Amino acid sequence: MWELSFIEEDDLLEHVKHTIQKYGDKLKSFDLKRFNKNIVDPIKLIFDKTVYQASWEETISNEIFRQRDKSNNNDIGYFHQRIFNYIANCHVPDNGQEGGWDVIYRHPDGIALPDGSVVHTIYVEMKNKHNTMNSSAAGKTFIKMQNQLLKDDDCACFLVEAIAKKSQNIKWETTVDKTSVSHKLIRRVSIDAFYALVTGDDTAFYKLCMVLPSVIQRVVNTEGNSLIPHDTVFEELQQKAREMGMGSDDLAIAMSIYMLGFSSYKGFAS
Repeated sequence: MWELSFIEEDDLLEHVKHTIQKYGDKLKSFDLKRFNKNIVDPIKLIFDKTVYQASWEETISNEIFRQRDKSNNNDIGYFHQRIFNYIANCHVPDNGQEGGWDVIYRHPDGIALPDGSVVHTIYVEMKNKHNTMNSSAAGKTFIKMQNQLLKDDDCACFLVEAIAKKSQNIKWETTVDKTSVSHKLIRRVSIDAFYALVTGDDTAFYKLCMVLPSVIQRVVNTEGNSLIPHDTVFEELQQKAREMGMGSDDLAIAMSIYMLGFSSYKGFAS
């Protein structure tokens, strides 16, 4: 029984599939060559393993995760933005089109805001996290919203944050040219409050979060091995350690790690 009234099951499955595919190169498996492409820091790995009391396999796995995550810039932003293509009265413009807004929400019956104002269109700038904009970027975004209000007196502009400090739909107060500015139709909104507004369901975002783990797993199961990386870094390090023939397995793998960064250094070079 599908429990989300605001998005069809097949649409969410398709959107999750597209989001995973956006990971692109990050889904490719890591071998030792790729792992050491930018030369890992052997000393850091030694400290990480020992201080965190982890096994070598865990330490290598964590480093691979760190490398993948470092290049993961906009993939989850894609998920948060593009899902609104499937939600009634919402529209996601092509990149750079229609003013460069992330989402546009229109309702013919009007949209009531917390202060009692009623508009028919909301233009959305979406951010993954509340602290991703510096003061300059915040100022430019606010000016963009001001200009939209000058062109359309029947709209509001929202800064929607996926990871906000708290659930909110408030007047956005920021600084432009060292001057504090705000406007009742320029608002700072947590993503749960935005879902509530566009779906009419106060717990819509919560309900999405509750089904998301199983939906992602279904997509991964359906797509099979094409989505699951098979990393071989630890096995290759074990093989190098065996070739060194050192007495302690732990020390042998440590030496294999050292050789990733120090193979030409005095004492390490054969």
